[in-house]
Amino acid sequence: MPESLNFLDPSVLAGLSNLEMRARVAVEGFLSGLHKSPARGFSVEFNDYRHYYPGDDMRHVDWRLYARSEKFYVKQYEDETNVRCVILLDCSASMAYGTGAFTKLQYGVTLASALSYFIMRQRDAVGLIVFDEEIREFIPAKCRQMHLMRILRTLAKVENGAGTDVVKPLTDLAMSLRKKSFVVLITDLLDDEKRVIRTLRNLRAMGHDVIAFQIMDHAELEFPFTEATEFIDMENSESFITSPVAIRESYLRHVNEFLDYCRKKCQGSGVDYCLMDTAQPLDQALSAYMMRRARSF
Repeated sequence: MPESLNFLDPSVLAGLSNLEMRARVAVEGFLSGLHKSPARGFSVEFNDYRHYYPGDDMRHVDWRLYARSEKFYVKQYEDETNVRCVILLDCSASMAYGTGAFTKLQYGVTLASALSYFIMRQRDAVGLIVFDEEIREFIPAKCRQMHLMRILRTLAKVENGAGTDVVKPLTDLAMSLRKKSFVVLITDLLDDEKRVIRTLRNLRAMGHDVIAFQIMDHAELEFPFTEATEFIDMENSESFITSPVAIRESYLRHVNEFLDYCRKKCQGSGVDYCLMDTAQPLDQALSAYMMRRARSF
């Protein structure tokens, strides 16, 4: 199989209506290129069951449950959950923009689903915050199969909201975290980026591992427009008509300065940063990011 076929096109993922299947497909795509993580020990305190995944130690399969259900389940124990992760997904109006298979929000939803699936597969706890100007959904971090289903059901129903206030949910989260955690922000960062990055830096200073995925539509990055076009601000409805040819050079300079600022300030604050283009297959983007992150440790 040619290497180019190892990664699914966004239009293929977009056609998968079942979000759990979409998350699994994306995760399997990038997991195939990663080395298997070391096996973890099992404690004596039983916590829950989860589905068997290829590579799990068969010694921990519950054979009595298999005899009744003819399905493989693995016993899960308390010390398997040694990382807690909270994913924050921006559902503001600007995330509704999209010129390809996915809007930015749909791409972000699939990314959040894939990460949730991956984190649970690693036997760690995951929680979810969906926000625009306010927090719209909040699911505390847990590590149970039914909990993953709750997150996926919530993500499947996410709709675009109004304006953006990224700082509020980050600040509320910082006050609620009692243990060192992973904090994953999925947003286009079309807010006051200085305040947002300052808040991310504060979370990092508190000892949390912070990752910022900046989602941008391909047209926002390349500005492919050629004919006179009306541009509308999706959050305040302001609009203007202009010739793209006349502003293209200036636009690209400013957007690249914006992206460069976000990247440098995040990295300078100890925040892991990843720019994601909605035209790039999600499993390919995740694979490249995960391998880059692994090399940094």
